[in-house]
Amino acid sequence: MKLATIEFAGKTGIAMVREDGVVRLDNVAPDMQTLIQAGEPHWDSARWMGQSARETIPLDQVRLLAPIPRPRKNIFALGRNYAEHAKEAANARSELAGAPTIFSKPPTTVNSPFGNLVVDPDVSLQVDWEVELAVIIGKRARKINRINALDYVFGYTVLNDVSARDLQTRTSQFFIGKSVDGYCPMGPWIVTADEIGDPQNLDLTCRVNGIVKQTGNTREMIYTVAYMIEDLSRVLTLEPGDILTTGTPAGVGFARKPPEFLQPGDVLESEIEKIGVIRNPVVGV
Repeated sequence: MKLATIEFAGKTGIAMVREDGVVRLDNVAPDMQTLIQAGEPHWDSARWMGQSARETIPLDQVRLLAPIPRPRKNIFALGRNYAEHAKEAANARSELAGAPTIFSKPPTTVNSPFGNLVVDPDVSLQVDWEVELAVIIGKRARKINRINALDYVFGYTVLNDVSARDLQTRTSQFFIGKSVDGYCPMGPWIVTADEIGDPQNLDLTCRVNGIVKQTGNTREMIYTVAYMIEDLSRVLTLEPGDILTTGTPAGVGFARKPPEFLQPGDVLESEIEKIGVIRNPVVGV
């Protein structure tokens, strides 16, 4: 099922997205975090209520928000996880990727699937794109083996790990360049794991002003979704509602010759097969 956080008639809540519109699920849970934490019986209730409802709201009459507008923790992110992107990054920076690069993005980076991306020249002049598959954890996970790691996934969504490259490259730590407010648009909804099946066979595309900048498939990941869950859960507890993002394919702006960066007036689109498209206008201050 597709589950969204929506704003409609002045009220924010969760809804199932169907082909004929959306069904509000206020009677199941007040928000996405609560639904995920409530566990599988509540997920089944949401599915039954959404599928059996006779009346829907047209999708174009609701405002789609980030599926989890305010995560309880930072988003855990995997860097340089596609071979060709690792190569282009190494060539651009004269460095080589070694073990998995893990960093995080704070909750204040989260943006809606159609929200504005603000380019502030006092903050960064090198704002870059990175389309990524994001994973939503559904059950508490500690010391999980990759063999059954996908059993702990609630669902998947589209995410763009927008990056301020001039901040990111000031030091060996990625964090500051990944942490600009609003630089993590995601959505347009969560597609539950049962509908995705194998997360390692999904096409990804990123476009700027309709021009394709990135294409790839999640099978090109160096470290799979299951590996990431195993690796993280070995040292920390993953909890329901935690968000993991899994790296980006080649084609980012800073590695192009000459480099390209987002400018006010641009439109950034991020698309993943079986999930959907998010579309973020770029604006100035």
